[in-house]
Amino acid sequence: MVYFVSTPIGNLKDISLRALEVLRGADVIFCEDTRHSLKLLNVYEIKKPLYSCHKFNEKEAAEKIISAVKEGKEIAVISDAGMPVISDPGNAVCKMLKDAGVSYTVIPGANAALSALILSAFPADRFVFIGFLPDKAGERKRALEKYKNLDMTLIFHIAPQDLDPHICAIYEVFGERNACAVREITKMHEEAVTFRLSEGLSGEKRGEYVLIVEGASAENPLNSLTEKEHLLHYIFGGMDKKEAIKQVAKDRGVAKSEIYKIALELD
Repeated sequence: MVYFVSTPIGNLKDISLRALEVLRGADVIFCEDTRHSLKLLNVYEIKKPLYSCHKFNEKEAAEKIISAVKEGKEIAVISDAGMPVISDPGNAVCKMLKDAGVSYTVIPGANAALSALILSAFPADRFVFIGFLPDKAGERKRALEKYKNLDMTLIFHIAPQDLDPHICAIYEVFGERNACAVREITKMHEEAVTFRLSEGLSGEKRGEYVLIVEGASAENPLNSLTEKEHLLHYIFGGMDKKEAIKQVAKDRGVAKSEIYKIALELD
């Protein structure tokens, strides 16, 4: 049998009794990074043969796993932290196991995305897990365009060095929204900072982040007008120009400076 085992995402005590039982009973453990996993296994005095299973060798790892299972061995698969397969290596392994008719199961546990969603206090009745965005700016923008009209909470994984440019990209596509940057989940310095996309996240960026972004609001029928028509609608309704600019920017999820340029044409 093959077991996909969830490991702690921060606090090493966040591992289930069943997970420890499976890891102790495994003949072989496949790890994303054997050096990283060794730290966890040493804490619980688990000594097993370790083999790597990362995004560059999943096919070869899967072949080794299938061969080991046919020899009657018990196999555990873990990632560096959290649930394997979810934004981590393992999906190709699952597919090859399924195709080969090899049984496998999951030992559930810690999950960064769901933990961050709870810490954000954003709506959790409906949400979409997006994970990591593409590295290239053009591909990233095209990916975001697919999600900008979803009226449900969006969950992203973002490395610290990518946080600022990715927040800017999300703002450019989505317009103004609330967001929450969550990091160091279950650790001493755990934090969940809420901010507006237009403002970005202040401070030094350290640790892996889960970014929670509120979903699109119901479409305002006035947004079907041109920016100029939208602006005139409020002005003719009695608003002064300054308030009208502010309201149109809010309706359309854009910066006030963009609408201000349109307003200058009315002078």
